[in-house]
Amino acid sequence: MSRDMHSANPGFALGQWLRACDTAAHHPDPDTRRRARERAERWRDIIHSMQTGKLTVGSRTPLSDTPAWVTLEVARGGFATGRYLAEAPLEQHEQELLASLPRSVPGSTDRERLNLWYLGEEGQRELASVLAERRYRLGLPEEGALLVVTWLLANDHADEALELVATLRPLMHRLRFYPTVLDSPRPAEPTIVVRTVGQVRSSLERVTDSDDVQAMREALTTWNPLFDRLVELWSETVEDDLPQLERDAEGSLLRRSDGQPIVIGGWPCRRWPEDWSALRLAWLDDYRRARREHSLCGKHRHPRSNFTRLREALERCPHDSRKLDGRDVGLLRRTLANTLTRHGGPESEQRQNLRATQAAIAALPGLSAFAEVLNRRLSVFPETGGVTEPATIEATIRPDESERIAEGTELPEALVAKTRRALEAPMEELLERGIITSSETLARVLPQLTSHAMATGFDDPGLTTLCQQLHEAFRRRRSLLLLNLERQVQLEELPWFPPLERRRSNALDLSAATRDVLEQVTLTTLLAFPHALLPNRLIRELGALAERAGMKLPLVEEIAADIFMGAFTNKWRFAAQRTYRSMEGSLYARYYDLPPPVTRKQVTPTTPRGANTLEAFLELCRERSREAGDPDTRRVSSNGIVLEQAQVLTTHDLAVLVSALELEPTLREHGRELVERIFGWLVTRQLPKWRHTESRRDVKNGAFAWRQAIYFLSLLDGSTQDELITGLEQLVSKREPEEVALFWPVVIGLRGVHGGQSFDAAGRLIHDGHQGRRWFGWSVRRHWLLETPTEAGK
Repeated sequence: MSRDMHSANPGFALGQWLRACDTAAHHPDPDTRRRARERAERWRDIIHSMQTGKLTVGSRTPLSDTPAWVTLEVARGGFATGRYLAEAPLEQHEQELLASLPRSVPGSTDRERLNLWYLGEEGQRELASVLAERRYRLGLPEEGALLVVTWLLANDHADEALELVATLRPLMHRLRFYPTVLDSPRPAEPTIVVRTVGQVRSSLERVTDSDDVQAMREALTTWNPLFDRLVELWSETVEDDLPQLERDAEGSLLRRSDGQPIVIGGWPCRRWPEDWSALRLAWLDDYRRARREHSLCGKHRHPRSNFTRLREALERCPHDSRKLDGRDVGLLRRTLANTLTRHGGPESEQRQNLRATQAAIAALPGLSAFAEVLNRRLSVFPETGGVTEPATIEATIRPDESERIAEGTELPEALVAKTRRALEAPMEELLERGIITSSETLARVLPQLTSHAMATGFDDPGLTTLCQQLHEAFRRRRSLLLLNLERQVQLEELPWFPPLERRRSNALDLSAATRDVLEQVTLTTLLAFPHALLPNRLIRELGALAERAGMKLPLVEEIAADIFMGAFTNKWRFAAQRTYRSMEGSLYARYYDLPPPVTRKQVTPTTPRGANTLEAFLELCRERSREAGDPDTRRVSSNGIVLEQAQVLTTHDLAVLVSALELEPTLREHGRELVERIFGWLVTRQLPKWRHTESRRDVKNGAFAWRQAIYFLSLLDGSTQDELITGLEQLVSKREPEEVALFWPVVIGLRGVHGGQSFDAAGRLIHDGHQGRRWFGWSVRRHWLLETPTEAGK
């Protein structure tokens, strides 16, 4: 297949740019608008680079004259932006180091001067020290390059060191090839952290009180005092007693024949104190200033509010009442009576007590005050590490910790949960605490765990840590959008990694250690998130572990329907073969009508080896997908139903992993619980969504979870399967009638297959007089699970 057979559609990039522009222009949150502007600029650069040919989207080397190993900034969808991540502006510690360098250090750029200084005698001593003491962090793979040079030179491998320097030299004026130096060594034990201290502190700094809380505080501290002054101004113009609403002996308002309350007391605008005009102008100035500076609370702007009526009268009325007619003065008297009756006069004890209570409420700390406390607590930990003591996060407010928050006050759970994400602990503890909440999160932090296993087999502890951090940094690279079956850049392609790999002395230890981690992570993921597809990032990590363990596992990733090029690689066929061998005769095989695997005997011997079986596998998926509609009508839907069949034939890696790692006994032990959890998730959480949101995505995710439930169900004996299906029937029967009618064909389909029946070519069967249907997530037409029960039966 030629390199330029397929190309990326620029429409995706254009759509992302338009969405970012819309958010930048209209979102109410200023931080969100700022981030959207940054995204819009990146997408604009991507579109321009695609138009000019500078950027070849879909290639593993999208930038001309740029080696594949350079870490690129990658936007959503796998689009390279054209920016090198290791070319970021100098950080504070780099600027301080640069300022201390002798003027004799060469270099055409600041970055080049720093790189060359680290290659000098003094810089080499510094790198040798931090390498031996593990006092460094690699944020990007490039940052480990000069550490490898340092080790090679210190261990009499000058030729390799010089060869590596020659490879790096053309980019030393742009890229950072040295690490971040730490004050203390990183822990050597295999712990992980979901978010670093620095990341959590940054999120805490963005915490603000809600708009409602800020509006309330603004009303209590700004508008209420202004209103009290306004009432006092008008009260000073009243002769005799202040106006009130008349009440009877029981406290009820007395009303006139027309239903309006009876006002008693004096009238405003009967006297004008000497300083009243000046006080009036001063109040109006303060009001205008408050309107400019405080816009969250709008109650004072309501046209029929006491505030508005008294303020409008003040704006129209000079020191005399010539601009207020009798009707205006009557309304003014009634308005004064309303507030004076309810809250008392300007100097009354009633009004003073009310304002004191409101002031105390306004002084109560909001979320931002608690976020400041947590931020200070985290400041004692390294920015690039995690928190090792949970009590630091969860403790109540200590003495002298905050002027606004009382000692012993509990912290808001929402902020504590946000801060717990910086907890550094073993994976099992983070799962138990609910800090790792999804397989996607687990996949994101997995490099921290696998890097320990990948770094075994070195005699030099310094190389162990360096290899570990290189693995961890490399796994953080975002994947590129690749077309034409190209392969992502591998760790071995970093020029400074092979010199390390050649120093590994015990491959047996590495194989055993990585297999243990592979088994642990696979089992943990399946037990913790049984309803979720293995995410691509996790599959890549598992594949890397399997390769290091000497296991050739055909692990397949999820392919987006909108970029599928109508071709599979050999690993899909191999995965289908292993799936068929392990699932033959099972409930899964009967439910999905698994065919025998595609072999070379099924195709013409004269066609090129490999291509024939792949074409046969693709054709098999296309033929099976016809149950969901004509696969040639719409491109994305057509791709989706074909790809789903490929997932069915391979169990999306479940059968491959479980059989290769011999996990069946453990999964049988937990099988009942796993199936019940998936059934419960589908019926109680997903089923209501289909009726209310009509989301095709929810139906697809549900079908994927259903497939995994049937896989786990297939590992159990027949009687246990029958009990679990009966439990599903009971669970569904308790739902709303519309939901029961909608989902019952799915249940009947499973019950029928368990009883020995088979679906017909349309994916239907009749069991005890009821129609059952096989559930696939993709459909060319409107999915039958989104139809009304009447429509679905047609």
